[in-house]
Formats: sequence, C-alpha cells, structure tokens
Amino acid sequence: MFQKTTISACTLLALLALGCTDHSIEQPGNENPASFSEVAQIDLGGAAASEISAYDPTTKRLFNVNNEATAIVDVLDLSSFPAIKKLQPINVSALGGVANSVAVSDGKLAIALEATNKQQNGSVILINTSTLTQIKQVTVGALPDMVTFSPDGKYIVTANEGEPNADYTVDPEGSVSIINVQDNYNVKTLSFGGFAGSYMQLAANGFRIYGPKATFAQDVEPEYVAISENSKKAFVTLQENNGIAEVDLENGVILKINPLGTKDYNLAANAIDPSDRDNKVALAQWPVKSFFLPDAVSYFSVNGAGYLITANEGDAREYAAFDEQARVSSLKLDASAFPNAVSLKLPENIGRLRVTSTLGDTDNDGDYDVLYGFGGRGFSIYNAETGQSVYDSGKSLEEEVIKANIYDDDRSDDKGVEPEGVTIGWMNNSPVAFIALERVDAIAVYDVRNPMAPKFLQMIKTGDAPEGILFISADKSPNGKAMLVSSNEGDGTVKFYQTI
Repeated sequence: MFQKTTISACTLLALLALGCTDHSIEQPGNENPASFSEVAQIDLGGAAASEISAYDPTTKRLFNVNNEATAIVDVLDLSSFPAIKKLQPINVSALGGVANSVAVSDGKLAIALEATNKQQNGSVILINTSTLTQIKQVTVGALPDMVTFSPDGKYIVTANEGEPNADYTVDPEGSVSIINVQDNYNVKTLSFGGFAGSYMQLAANGFRIYGPKATFAQDVEPEYVAISENSKKAFVTLQENNGIAEVDLENGVILKINPLGTKDYNLAANAIDPSDRDNKVALAQWPVKSFFLPDAVSYFSVNGAGYLITANEGDAREYAAFDEQARVSSLKLDASAFPNAVSLKLPENIGRLRVTSTLGDTDNDGDYDVLYGFGGRGFSIYNAETGQSVYDSGKSLEEEVIKANIYDDDRSDDKGVEPEGVTIGWMNNSPVAFIALERVDAIAVYDVRNPMAPKFLQMIKTGDAPEGILFISADKSPNGKAMLVSSNEGDGTVKFYQTI
C-alpha cells in the first residue's frame, strides 16, 4: 500500500541523481516505526572497529569507519540482504591519521581524515563508490570530526574540531570547511574569530570560552553538521562551547552563533539521578544547572518550518594539562546559596556528580554560588530559523530507559544515558527521530510530527556504545523496507533493524 503525493521543489531526475530530501515522493505507507527489530548484524572487530557508516543505494554498499588497528573504511555489500558480504576495505592510513566520518552522495564517498599530527590540517578523501578508486584529496581544517553532503550534492561540509594537544601548548582553530563539488572541489574554510567581540553577550546566554590561553577562534570546537533540505544552510554543533552555529553555504559565511543556555535540574520536569553510590535508581530535583553540550544534530521540516534535533551528550575538556571536571564533594560551596551543603556533598546525594570547575563562583570570593553540570541527559528540538527551543525531553527519556530496565546507574554521576547520535527518518510521510544512547546501548525512537510534543515509540537494544546511527529509506533500502543501522564503537559490531 502506498501513499501518493506530487513531486515539488525537486524534479524526479534531481531526486534520483542527487538524493534531494523531498519527502513528497511516493513512499511505502504501511511501515510501523514502533516495530523495529534486529534482522542482521556483522562483527568487524573490537573497540573502535565500527564508528560511523554511510550507504550508497546505487551499489547497495555500506561504508563503515574502522580505526581498531589502522585507518580503514570497511565496505559491506548488502545487495543480498540480510546476507552481508564484506569486501576489500579502503585503507586510508597512508593518507593521514584517523578516519572520523563518512558520507555518500551521487556515487561519491567522502571520508573525513585527521592529520597524523591531529593539530594540523586534515583532509577529505573522495572515493568512487563503484570502483573504490580515489577521486580527490582535499585539505580542510584541523581534525575534521564529521563530514556530510548537502542534499543537492553540491557541497561537502566538515566540522573541524581543532582540539588541542595533551599539554595544551598547541590549540588549532576550530573551523567549518565548505567544499564546492561542482567547482572542482574548491574549498573554503571558515573560522570563528569574527565573533570574539560578541563573547560577553554570548556568554550571558550560556556560551562557553574557557580553554587555557585560547583565543575565541581556538576555543570553538565544531562537532557535527546538519544541512537544510534546500541545501542553503548548515547548522554546526559547537559541543564544548554549548552552542550551534548557522552557516550560509552559498556565500561561505558563518551567520551567527546560538548559545543554548542551561537545563535546571532543580525543576521536577528535569529530575535526574546524580549518584552511582545510592544503591538505587531514583530521579529527583537537585540544585544544578547543566550545559546541554550537544553532539549530533539533524535537520527536518514540518509544515514548511525547519527544525533541529540535538543529542545532548555533554562533553568535558579533559587533558593532561587541563581537566575542568570536579566532583561536588571537592568544592567549597557558598553557605548562602547552599545552606544544606554538608548533606548535598554526601555520595548518595550530589557529592559524586561531576561539574565544571571553570564556572560558578559568581562573586569571585573563592566558593561556588552555582553548580554547572555536563549534558542534558536527553534531546532538544529548536526552530532552525530563530534558534529558539521548542521542546526538551526533560527527564522523560531517562524515564523510558528506566522502564525498559536498561538504565546504567554506574553512569549517574557522569552524564546519565549520554545521548550521542541522532538522525531523522521519514516513514509514511512522517518524520521519526532515532536517538542513540551511548551508555545504555540503545536507540530511542520518537514520532516528531509535532516537534513541540514528540511521542515515544520504542526502545531498541544495540551493540556496545552506539556511535553512529543511519536511517535508509524504503525506496533506497536493498530490500525495499526502511532500515536502521547502528555502528557500535564498544564492540565493533554493525546491527541492522527493520520493521515487522
């Protein structure tokens, strides 16, 4: 059974050739997004053998980043799915350091490869998906952590994290690189130095610049990229900085930075379990504000309006020369702000909770007046045009994990379930969100037809530590059914799920 609508915005030719995400094409209309179950898997090795994947519908090949021993991209033939055939991998170790990400468009595979010295500029390797021969190697910024194509195939965009070295003596600028495929892969790399003058205003709304002796441009660390359906704008998470940058792809300009503020764990709707030493799983209110610090981001539209959905993992800076983390029990708390400080510091309360030591002494008197944590323990949805939050999952995501009896209390003092990956898939002409939860080895599935009120559908168990999740629509899938792919960093497996 099919739901038939007319093609708009993109011609059918462009849709087939360039992968434009126009969801008005004819799609299967009887798939139940609450009924995903595992139908196949493949083991590619141990830890770090399976991280991020991309699929080419023409060759029916899945490309998967594997850094267990050396920098390679595994090539999996899905043409006889559920049978999976492992082909000769693509070895890129001679071209740089670690491979971080892959993306596919129009017969081209893009591989984000950091330099052997990852503080130096990295590159994007372009491979023909059929012949597996190299097309081009393009220099981008330092430590390209994520790569993606625009829906129309015109641009390749990388988020260049620009992390410092261990002793924090070399700190490259974080940047975004835009590669114009149609202009002989001409590249333009954008840095964030132009926003330094706006820092006080950004900081007042929750944006962070705090690395030792770092300039604004050095401190910004782009993590992940989502691109609008019309291929005109990119939205880049700046994870450690707690913001999202908006980039004009056509003109090659960073338009603005949206600071994300904090999540108040003292509100009942945002309750958390902050202790791994209380011998129970119990969500409660605590006097902590936590930075969202999103990792992955995905773009989708509903009724003509664009939205961004973020996985609010949280990430602290932890280096040999600089570690911002501190347990609440080790901090001197202001007596007025925390009259019950002695009780709070107990390990069964928030004494074990990790917070940042870089903020919170608002009056500079040597004690902490506010406690700031890491991550949102859930996901958020923002209006892409205005940057305004329209929804946050509050405590509800962790409640679903607890109901499924898979919550890991050992991670309560850190960042809880740690939502890391997120993608949007279209099923029955409706958007469905998939959120990968690193610390409970699961994917949460939500109906997001109403971005202001997502509806929980299902919790899917994965391999150990799902890093990348990929949705393959029914019209591109090797067997004509929508497919969800989980690349699991902890155990090196790739798992495949389809609806019943």
